[in-house]
Amino acid sequence: MSESKQLPVVDCDVHNQFRSGQDLVPYVEEPWKSHMKQFGWVAAGLPYVSPIGNKRKDADPPSGLPVGSDPEYLLEHLGGHFNVDYALLCSDTIIGASNFADPDYVAVVCKGYNDYLIHEWLAKSPKFKGYLCIGTQDPDQAAREIDRVGPHSDIVGVVVTGGARMPYGQRFYHPIYEACVRQNLPFIIHPGAEGSGIFNPPTAVGYVSNYLQWHTCLPQTFMAHLVSFVCEGVFEKFPDLKVVFCEGGVSWMPPLLWRLDKNFKALRASTPWLKRLPSEYVRDHCFMTTQPIEEPDSPKYFMQMFEMFDAENMLLFSSDYPHWDFDDPNRIILQRLPEEKLRKILCENAKRLFRLA
Repeated sequence: MSESKQLPVVDCDVHNQFRSGQDLVPYVEEPWKSHMKQFGWVAAGLPYVSPIGNKRKDADPPSGLPVGSDPEYLLEHLGGHFNVDYALLCSDTIIGASNFADPDYVAVVCKGYNDYLIHEWLAKSPKFKGYLCIGTQDPDQAAREIDRVGPHSDIVGVVVTGGARMPYGQRFYHPIYEACVRQNLPFIIHPGAEGSGIFNPPTAVGYVSNYLQWHTCLPQTFMAHLVSFVCEGVFEKFPDLKVVFCEGGVSWMPPLLWRLDKNFKALRASTPWLKRLPSEYVRDHCFMTTQPIEEPDSPKYFMQMFEMFDAENMLLFSSDYPHWDFDDPNRIILQRLPEEKLRKILCENAKRLFRLA
């Protein structure tokens, strides 16, 4: 193994799973405690099914627990096989809770999950750090939850899904960003529930027919949110806010910013609060995770893609463990990069952003 493949790794997208639908019961209040005892945690499901499932086969714990639900095995598998120093935990089940119409139910579920995360996962190892979950239907209630849980030393971010009823830059959501800044926590957008429940369709032209199309078109959602953040003046209003676009691809960023900068020069009268080019705000406030990173057949195209934007400072490594499209940090195309740039992406950028030792 080469020296570069022994670099430390901060994995910014590790999905911890529930053992059963009863896991949240000790952490929620009535009347939802009795409801969950009887029915478990009920999700407003995605209208698409993956034909190959959603999990790596080698991630099954020897304990017989569901994939991703055994903290000890997850640590052993990620730390022992893939040299992961920190695993940043993101529940891909709870982040989609905002697709429910009842904001109070979602607030109870998210509060219960955040307490469960702290007690059942973060307490197990200093290598575990967590993203707290919020509901986006009621930003004031979400802000209170960020202030309640955000001060915990092992909470390093606030995560929501890309599914929404309006773009995230709009002022409806601003109490959430105010709380993120207050607690010094990045705001993370992760896909997984687009098109489900009360959310808008997953593409600009409506619902696609199958999981392949849905999964391929996910960057559309990220593009819309990014443009909204910039053009609504979020980064002018909250100059310390950092936003992470997690698991949405990478190569779409440069052409989108070229188009946005060009249009801004002609149409800037519609955004008088912006003092700089849109691309400059994105460079200073936004990050992307590496999984799933586009992998062209020609190495030169890969290097060109990285030259098109400030990739070495904007990218954070993520594996998406334990999902089917998991990326091994020792084998992904990033290994073609010079070690200095690779080190930034594998660990240094994340350590700085999430304030990790």
